[in-house]
Amino acid sequence: MYYPDYGRQPIQLKDYGPCPYVVNIEEATKQNDYYRIALWTGEYLQLTLMSIQSGDDIGLEIHEDHDQFIRIEEGQGIVMMGDTKDQLDFKAEVYDDYAIFIPAGKWHNLINTGCTPLKLYSIYAPPEHPRGTLHKTKADAEKHPDC
Repeated sequence: MYYPDYGRQPIQLKDYGPCPYVVNIEEATKQNDYYRIALWTGEYLQLTLMSIQSGDDIGLEIHEDHDQFIRIEEGQGIVMMGDTKDQLDFKAEVYDDYAIFIPAGKWHNLINTGCTPLKLYSIYAPPEHPRGTLHKTKADAEKHPDC
């Protein structure tokens, strides 16, 4: 199968880490339809792709020991952050090409406010999820958070 816009094979989505790897990250992110998939997991860094359905969210979470970077490739949403899960006093609208920087120790959530899936990639350092993580849906992620 070829993508007419790119004229080449689609990217096989799987965890390529810790081997050296090069990818068109925009193409891989837009191609992804899984809620979450690890595309590269090394010893100190991980890149995951996500596709958040319209009206859904990543889910309120906190990473105590590391910062997180998120880039929106397609869609729109609202990101919220705060010092407690009941006080998310930082709010911003995000769209295609926006970057989100989440400091360690901040509660955060990202909600898809658009009519199409919100396509993004996330970088964690150190890795947040086990190597090879694949969650087809948000329900899968909630049932099996360590897969």
